[in-house]
Amino acid sequence: MSSVTISDLSLSFGPVKVLKDLNLEVNEGEFVVLLGPSGCGKSTLLNCIAGLLDVSAGQIFIDGKNVTWDEPKDRGIGMVFQSYALYPQMSVEKNLSFGLRVAGLPKHEVHERVSRAAEILQIQSLLKRKPAALSGGQRQRVAIGRALVRDVNVFLFDEPLSNLDAKLRTDLRVELKRLHQRLGNTMIYVTHDQIEALTLADRIAIMKDGLIQQLDTPHGVYNNPTNRFVAGFIGSPGMNFLNGTLENGLENGSNNEKDQWNFATPDLRIPLNGYAFKQAPVAGQPVEIGIRPENIVLGEAVASAAVQLTVDTEIVEPMGADTVLWTNIAGNNLTIRTDSESDVKPGDKLSVGINPSRASLFAQNGDRL
Repeated sequence: MSSVTISDLSLSFGPVKVLKDLNLEVNEGEFVVLLGPSGCGKSTLLNCIAGLLDVSAGQIFIDGKNVTWDEPKDRGIGMVFQSYALYPQMSVEKNLSFGLRVAGLPKHEVHERVSRAAEILQIQSLLKRKPAALSGGQRQRVAIGRALVRDVNVFLFDEPLSNLDAKLRTDLRVELKRLHQRLGNTMIYVTHDQIEALTLADRIAIMKDGLIQQLDTPHGVYNNPTNRFVAGFIGSPGMNFLNGTLENGLENGSNNEKDQWNFATPDLRIPLNGYAFKQAPVAGQPVEIGIRPENIVLGEAVASAAVQLTVDTEIVEPMGADTVLWTNIAGNNLTIRTDSESDVKPGDKLSVGINPSRASLFAQNGDRL
């Protein structure tokens, strides 16, 4: 197993700076996912690690060795691309063994590596077929196998499942998770699909404009987003946001220390008891509060919620296991995730509850409070 260290990495195409003094530490045996919107630099970063792009500044270390200017073949990495890139005239077996044969490995070693990869990916029965006779999922398994036979310690994946349908993506996502658990190799995986990121990663690096906004566990980026961008990017349906100010409850006659701070708008006040501030709050400070749709409760749970509101239901979206309600409060949209047994209809008035301890507060600059 090998670690990967990125130090002050920058890459520019003419006047356009794609990566900006980026730093990243990937531990041995870790599965790190690079996640972000199109154009954020995640695939560019992966290609820099692979040696497919020359960096403008900074250094790349793999297993402690500076590989910044090494050729891709000398970096000890295996890469799986978005496109399968299989040789159509070759069988699966020859596709898997081609790079090994070109490298001059002995026939018995080539056979052993191909057999091992085919067993791990469960494609033994496909070895004599050509790519045209394979499904999309089978082709992607072969593409992954072509990286596996290199017997390296670091694997790079550039959106390998994006060309597959939803069912195949789910199936192969589980297989990739099993593959990592079985092999224990260091893996860096690029995707724009947050479900893939949350389910696969040990840690997620969320990128925007060539910088890593947050590097944390799936639980950390979802429940404690470091800024407004991360909070809005992670989650489907997305986090609800309301603009207001911080209010000191003691200045309004409260003697309860737990209720000292409130989030306030002209039409709404949310006591922030239980909220863990990262920095000292300031009375009158403009803030934005973020609340996940699943942290807004209905039914009997409302009575025990710290905040109780009445909202107007506009749209009901059945999602199978869940139902998403699009509602409105004081002119603000509020999305609620509830169970599939909900019998709410458009036009219904609902009593809902909020637990402020599960909320997120953001300053005007977007940083978490």
